[in-house]
Amino acid sequence: MSSGWRSYLIRIGERCPEYGDSMGAEEHIETCCNVLIRDIRTSGDDILNLLMECAEELPHKDALYGALQVGLINLEDANFVAKVVKHVHDALQDALGVGNCNKLRIMLRFLSVLMSSNVISPEALVGIFGTLLSSAATTIDEDKGNPAWQPRADFYIFCILASLPWCGLELTERAPEELEQVLAGVEAYLKLRRTIGDLSRSPFRSSTNEEKMTSDQDFMEDLWSRIQVLPESGWKVESVPRPHLSFEARLVTAETHDLGSLVCPDTPSFDSITTAIAFGRQWQEAEEKYPQRMRRLHIFPSSKSEEKMAPIDRFVVEEYLLDVLHYLNGCRKECATYMVGLPVPFRYEYLMAETVFSQLLLLPKPPFKLIYYTVVMIDLCKALPGAFPAVVAGAVRSLFSRVDEMDVECRMRLIQWLSHHLSNFQFVWPWEEWAYVLDQPKWSQHRVFAQEVLEKEVRLAYWEKIKLSIQSVPKLVGLLPPKNTPSFKYSGKQPDVSETELALSTELLSMIKAKKTVREIQAWIEGKMMSNHELAIEVVVQCLLHVGSKSFTHLVTVLEKYGQLVSKLAIDQTWQVVVVEAVARFWKNSSQMTAIVIDRMMGYRLLSNLAIVKWVFSEANLQSFHTSDRVWEVLQNALSKTTSRTSDLRKEVISARKYHEEAIAATVKAQTNLETAQGLLETSSSEDSRVHATAKVEFARSMLDKKKEKETSNQESLEAKEALLARALYEQEGLFILIFQSFASVITQHILVNENEGLSTEETMDVEGASEIEVDESNIDGERRNQRHKRLRSNGAPKQRDSQAEEQLQWQTCTLEQLQAIARHYSAEVWLLAERLDAEVLGDDVHPSVVKALYSGLNRPQE
Repeated sequence: MSSGWRSYLIRIGERCPEYGDSMGAEEHIETCCNVLIRDIRTSGDDILNLLMECAEELPHKDALYGALQVGLINLEDANFVAKVVKHVHDALQDALGVGNCNKLRIMLRFLSVLMSSNVISPEALVGIFGTLLSSAATTIDEDKGNPAWQPRADFYIFCILASLPWCGLELTERAPEELEQVLAGVEAYLKLRRTIGDLSRSPFRSSTNEEKMTSDQDFMEDLWSRIQVLPESGWKVESVPRPHLSFEARLVTAETHDLGSLVCPDTPSFDSITTAIAFGRQWQEAEEKYPQRMRRLHIFPSSKSEEKMAPIDRFVVEEYLLDVLHYLNGCRKECATYMVGLPVPFRYEYLMAETVFSQLLLLPKPPFKLIYYTVVMIDLCKALPGAFPAVVAGAVRSLFSRVDEMDVECRMRLIQWLSHHLSNFQFVWPWEEWAYVLDQPKWSQHRVFAQEVLEKEVRLAYWEKIKLSIQSVPKLVGLLPPKNTPSFKYSGKQPDVSETELALSTELLSMIKAKKTVREIQAWIEGKMMSNHELAIEVVVQCLLHVGSKSFTHLVTVLEKYGQLVSKLAIDQTWQVVVVEAVARFWKNSSQMTAIVIDRMMGYRLLSNLAIVKWVFSEANLQSFHTSDRVWEVLQNALSKTTSRTSDLRKEVISARKYHEEAIAATVKAQTNLETAQGLLETSSSEDSRVHATAKVEFARSMLDKKKEKETSNQESLEAKEALLARALYEQEGLFILIFQSFASVITQHILVNENEGLSTEETMDVEGASEIEVDESNIDGERRNQRHKRLRSNGAPKQRDSQAEEQLQWQTCTLEQLQAIARHYSAEVWLLAERLDAEVLGDDVHPSVVKALYSGLNRPQE
C-alpha cells in the first residue's frame, strides 16, 4: 500500500492511471486524501516527508498540497497537520539562516495556501510578512543596518509580493487591515531602497518599445506595479487555482495551528565600509547570495506572449516555469512534461519560450549549464510537436534580427545553443533567410553569427555533412570554416621549408615513433637545434602535434609522454608565447583543436596562463577580435581553468582545516584521558589497582601520541594546502591584472591611432548622438544606415573612410563588451582587486570607455 499512496501524492492533478485518467481536481483531492488518511497511522512520518518534498519540489501544485490535502486531512487528523506546520516553520527558519532563496520563497508560498485552507490564521501569516518587512527595512537603514546588503532585503520583499497572488483574496476577506499594513510597509520600503541599475545585465544594448515602457523600473518596482492592480480585480488571479473553494464549507470548521515566530539573520556590520570599493564588495557578496532569478526577455510582441494574460498572470506563469526548471533539472523528460502541463487556463507557448531563453541568456551567468536548457528545449519541441518548434524558430529569427544589439556573451551562448539544437534536428534550418549576410562586411555581427553557428555545427558533425545541410544556398559555403585538417609544415608540400628543417623533422618523427625516451630526444635537440631556439620550438611542436593529430587520445598520450620537451624549450613566457603561436599555426584550420591543445598544455603546466593572455592580445590576433570567437574561446578556457583550480583549492583548505580542528579536539580529549588515568594511578591503594591504572596510563599515553601525530600530520597538510592556495590566488590575481592591462592598452591605442588617421570613433558616434559603449553602428537598421551614409557622403566624407570608421567602431564595441563580460562573469574575483585595478590599470592615460566598461561589468558607479 505504501507505493500506492506515494503515487497518488506525487501524481495528484495529473492525467494518470492512479486517478483513472480523470483531470477533475476535486475528485483527485478526495481520492488522495482518503488514501493518505488510511495510511497515516502506519506511514505517517513517510507521508509527512514526501508531502514536504512535493510541496517544495513541485510548487506549481501547492494549491493542491497545501490548501486541500493538508486542509482536509486537518479535519481528520489535526496532530498530523500540526507536524506539517512545524516542519514548514522549521524549513523557513533553516532557509533564512543559510540563505536558501528557493526554499524560503516556496515555503512562504506554501504557508499562504495553508492559510487559505484555514490551517493557520491570517494573523500568523501576516506576522511572518511583518518579520521579513522589519528585517528588510532595518537592512537598508544607514544608521541601524547595512545598505550594501539591499539584495537580501529586496529578496525578502520579493518573497512577500510573490506570495500575495496565492493569499491576497483570503487576506482581503479575513484580515483586510493587516493586509493594508503589509502593503503600506512594502510601499514605504520601495521608496527608501536604491533603484538597482543593471544595464550591464541586459542581453541587449538598446531596447524595443516594449522594453522602454518598463526601463524606468527595476524588477522590484515592476512586480509591485503588477500587485497594485490586484485590488481592482478583487485579488482574483486566473493562473492561481483555488480548488479549496469547493471544500470551503468543510475547511472553515477545521482547527487552526500555531505557527511560531521567525528570526531573521543579523546583517553584516556596516562600520567597516569606509570606501566605495568596500561597499561594492559587500553588495556583490549579497547579490551573489541573493541573486535576481530572472530578467524578463521580450522576444515576441505582447499580443502573442501575453495573450489573454493579466500582468500578474505572466509573473505567476514565469514563476511556475522557473520552479519546474529549477527543481526538475535532473529529470529532463519530467521537466518538459510539467512545463507543458501547468494548471493555467490559457496557452503560454510563447511565454514558455521567452522564459527558457531568458534563463539561457541570463547575466552574469545562468543557474545551470547551457546544455540543460538545450535538452529542455529539445524535449519541449517533442512534447508539443505541432506548436513549439514554430515558436522556437520564431524566437531565433527575432533574436537574430537583434544580434547586432546583443551582448557579446549572450551572442556566444546563443550560437552554442542554436548549433547544438540544430544537431538534434538533422541540421535543418531555412538558411536562405540568412543568405543576405554574404553581402555584408566580414565584421557584420549577423554574418559573424551565421559563420560561428556553422563552425560549431562542424564540430558536432563533420564538414561534408554541414555543407550538405546548406545545399539550398550553395554560396553559404563561403561561411563554412576550412576542413578540420592539421597544417603540418613538414609534410614535404610546403615550398618555404628548407631541406634542413625537413630533415630535422623527419629524424624527430622517427625517434618519436621508435619510442625513444625524453632524455634521448632532449640530448638530440641540444645537439642539433639549440643554436636556433625558435626553430627548435617550431620543429618539436609541429612533430608532436602531428603525431597527436589522429585523435584526442593520441594527443593526450603524446603530451603526457613528451610534453617535457616543450617545457624545456619554453623556459619563460616569451618562448611560451612562441609555443602557442606554433600550435595556432598547426591547427589554423580548426578553432576547436586550437583551443583543446592550448587547454591541455596549460593543464600539463607546459604553458602558463599569462603566456596565453599575451598571445591572445598579440598583434596577429587583434584584427580578429570582432570577426571571430577563436581567441576569446582560448582566453575563456584559461580563465575558467585558473579560477576553477583556485575554487577547488579553497574547498580543500576548508576540508583540511576541519580535519585539523577535529584532530586538535581529539588530542585534547586524549590528554584529558591521560590526566584522568594518571590521577587514578596516584590514588591507587592496592597492587592490583596500581597495575590496572598503570595499564590505563600507558594506553592513554599511546593514544595521545597517536593523536598528536595525526594532529601534526593534519597541520602539515593544512599548511601545504594553504601555501598552494596562496600561490594560486597570487597567480589568479596576476592573470586578471594582465588581462585588464592588455584590454586597456589595446583599446586606448586603437582609439588614439584612429583619431590620428582621421577615423575617430567618437566622431562616428556623435552622428547618432550615442555614447562610446552603449550604441554601435551595426545597431542601426538598414534604412537608417543608408540614410546616414548618404548624409555623410553629401558632407564630403568618402565612402571608404565611412566604412573603415564603422568597422573600427565595431571592433571597439566588441572588445569593450568582452572586457565587460569578463568583469561581470568573474565579479567576485575582480572586486578583490579593485584597489590594484584603480592604481595599476585605470590610470589617467587609459581611455574613459575602458573604465566605463570595467565598472559597468562590476555594476560599480563611475565616480
